[in-house]
Amino acid sequence: MSMVFEQILTEGIAQLSYLVGDDATGMAAVIDPRTDVEIYVDLARQHKVSITHIFETHIHADFVSGARELAARVQTADIYLSHEGGPDYGFEHKPIKDSQTFELGSCVLTARHTPGHTPEHMSYAIAEKKRPETPWGFLSGDSLFADSAGRPDLLGEGQAEELAEQLFNTLKGFYLKLDDGIVIYPGHGHGSPCGAEIGDRLVTTIGYERRFNGFLQFSNAKDFTEYAISTAPPEPTYYKRMKKVNAKGPPVLGGLPDVPGLPAKAFRAGIEAGESVIIDARSMLAFGGGHIPNAINIGASPELSIWAGWMLDPETPILLVIEQVGDIEKAVRLLLHTGYRKFTGYLVGGMKAWDNAGFDLDTIPQMTVHELNQNSDGLQILDVRTPTEWKKGHIPGAQHIFLPELRNGVLGKTPQAVECQLDKQKPVVTYCDSGYRASLAASLLQNQGFADVRNVPGSWQAWTHAGYPVTKVEK
Repeated sequence: MSMVFEQILTEGIAQLSYLVGDDATGMAAVIDPRTDVEIYVDLARQHKVSITHIFETHIHADFVSGARELAARVQTADIYLSHEGGPDYGFEHKPIKDSQTFELGSCVLTARHTPGHTPEHMSYAIAEKKRPETPWGFLSGDSLFADSAGRPDLLGEGQAEELAEQLFNTLKGFYLKLDDGIVIYPGHGHGSPCGAEIGDRLVTTIGYERRFNGFLQFSNAKDFTEYAISTAPPEPTYYKRMKKVNAKGPPVLGGLPDVPGLPAKAFRAGIEAGESVIIDARSMLAFGGGHIPNAINIGASPELSIWAGWMLDPETPILLVIEQVGDIEKAVRLLLHTGYRKFTGYLVGGMKAWDNAGFDLDTIPQMTVHELNQNSDGLQILDVRTPTEWKKGHIPGAQHIFLPELRNGVLGKTPQAVECQLDKQKPVVTYCDSGYRASLAASLLQNQGFADVRNVPGSWQAWTHAGYPVTKVEK
């Protein structure tokens, strides 16, 4: 008999959840479940345990919590939520206070209030029943990451400084007092906007972070607060919405949303009804070669969750274009992670059926980095990466607008866009890091009436690997 411990990575949103328990007693807990909960049910079956406890570290902003969905699915578990820091929940649960313990056979979890990312944030110490006061690991949620820490600014400017000070006290007064050998299991990995430049490691230790984590090097709260707030990445637009959804309690779906299959004619009728958005989840090259007019290219890779969150209204139903039938479930799961569950349908037969029906097509030419380097005269080169990526280096002569600034026709209304001064009648070439975001940007610009839009596959990676010149922003 042995302890059960599984770390589950949800790619795209880079979220980490956990199954912890003891197969001798058959008891297990899930910490921070995502909303497509089959993975936890399947893991519990594999380990011959029953899910008896569901814990949340805090009210999440970056994905739809699966706590209620999982509780409804297994019907053997209660939901446990922090009642430190004054949270307000809208669904049934059991309250947790600091230092409260939970026995899962030989495994003991102890809740520890670690505010800063949010006021109610709770981490969970993992210990053996025979040594409950000597934890060997911590489920740190969004308080401490590899190379980073949870951002303190998600509740708005009015609370950012107060939360930053709380985070400083959590890191210095709690985590830095732990033994170097304690293992840290964070709530996010690299790529999550919940922290600044989170490291690639999905597991770390107190000793390693003590030496190398920039957030743990400050001796006073004032300097820490300035650093924590100034280094936070741009906040995705869907974060505030997710906070409200998760505090109220997401609806229990009982499975993945249904996506009806629509023949080309019915799909076009759905477009003409004007109530849906067309998401083309194919690759950038397939999309560029031919797509339905006004479609938005958000490819069915893990990043779909975040970029749908940035760009789409969850109340607007989705018309989905995919490359093959097997991509439907994948795309729906990714969309579900950030709260999209309304679907008008998907195009049966894909773009081949649309082509054969004789319906209109748009294209977006693909321009290689070699062509761009040799023939940039007269082109408006648009970098749509984050401000941090732009400052580290960009293509000479490029202009910069962070991709979300292009949503909903806001071009020309934000400071970045006004400064950019793009001309709709002149050719625009978009690039990002790999081409994924650039293709999304190109589709948005095309829908906003730009006459000649081109995408750069490979984008910044291809440009730098080819050894072409780079411009950096002077500090």
